[in-house]
Amino acid sequence: MSSLLRSLRAPTLSSVPSRVSQLPHRAYVTEIWKNTKKSELSTALARTKDLYKTYKPVSPGIRHLRRPLNPHIYPGRPVRFLTIAKRKNGGRNNHGRITVRHRGGGHRQRIRVIDYKREAPGIHDVVRIEYDPNRSAHIALLFNRDPKAVGNAKWSYIIATEGMRAGDEVRSFRQGIPDGFIPGFDETAGFEEQLAEEHASEEVAAAAAAARAAAEQNAESLALGLLRSLTLKPGNVLPLRLIPIGTVINTISLKPNGPGILVRSAGTFGQIVAQEDKSRYVHVRLQSGEVRKVLRDCCATIGKVSNPLWKNRSLGKAGRSRWLGIRPSVRGVAMNANDHPHGGGRGKSKSNKHPVSIWGWGTKGTRTRKPGSKGPKNSNKMVVRERPRGKEKRGLA
Repeated sequence: MSSLLRSLRAPTLSSVPSRVSQLPHRAYVTEIWKNTKKSELSTALARTKDLYKTYKPVSPGIRHLRRPLNPHIYPGRPVRFLTIAKRKNGGRNNHGRITVRHRGGGHRQRIRVIDYKREAPGIHDVVRIEYDPNRSAHIALLFNRDPKAVGNAKWSYIIATEGMRAGDEVRSFRQGIPDGFIPGFDETAGFEEQLAEEHASEEVAAAAAAARAAAEQNAESLALGLLRSLTLKPGNVLPLRLIPIGTVINTISLKPNGPGILVRSAGTFGQIVAQEDKSRYVHVRLQSGEVRKVLRDCCATIGKVSNPLWKNRSLGKAGRSRWLGIRPSVRGVAMNANDHPHGGGRGKSKSNKHPVSIWGWGTKGTRTRKPGSKGPKNSNKMVVRERPRGKEKRGLA
């Protein structure tokens, strides 16, 4: 690990692309600003709890402020060549019309380039855990041990799993299990060989086949157990066919060669429910409770997404929302009649109207999508069980 830290302090120019070889040392892995000092006032006002950090209510803005405690987060800046400038458009499309409301302003941000495919095999070291302003989960900076890897192949960002810390090791088995990784395990052969010789009699061949089948079954179970003990670690990437039932997963892909697109927000996780015999699909329960079919060759990351306390944080004041780029929202009953279905009239009332959105869509539980054969063609063909709604979701069914 000491050699890894030395490589971080003084990276060689040969290990980075030519387009960034002239960048200063801080462009690769920046250090904490040495001139910064902790404010004595903020330290005196802070009240540390077991899970959250609160503050003495010396002002209305910090009276209800509550932040999750994450002392393992790296306080410095990200790797420069793994980021892209984020150009904001205020929720407007290419025609200039607002398609996403309540967006605008906020602090300047840079997009972290996340490796959702994890195609590089071999051992990767977790250098540090970082904060990402573009997502609720934390991200981890990985260092590839392969001496042939350079530039972006040497350094990469992934979504950190719960419990991941600096110094951990993660691997990707997206390309399959390497030859010789597990003695007696051959994924391509499938533990099926020719059990009888051509010149042996049928009785001898049957006895030999039975003995060989029993021995291979024992060897298969032993190799499979050893495989799971070595590969089922948080942060590792595996095809769904090699993940046992009941395993918690995240960052699930829907195509064998595609990126992970499902279950990526803070604290979320999926779970393997069933492995269909002689089928192409695996049943996966998503965070919403929906059970869906996913191809067996698709990959997922073992573990739960980091930062599970994010949803229980309290911003404390309206200005903190503006820093995040969230603009205010106006109630429908406070608008005029030509601006919202709830607007107009005398007093604060929507006049016994059904609660709807600004476009007239039903809210408060009204379903706006037709399920099954009445809905869009092939829209739910992979859904085994829809997500719970209403009484079923509240546990009253």
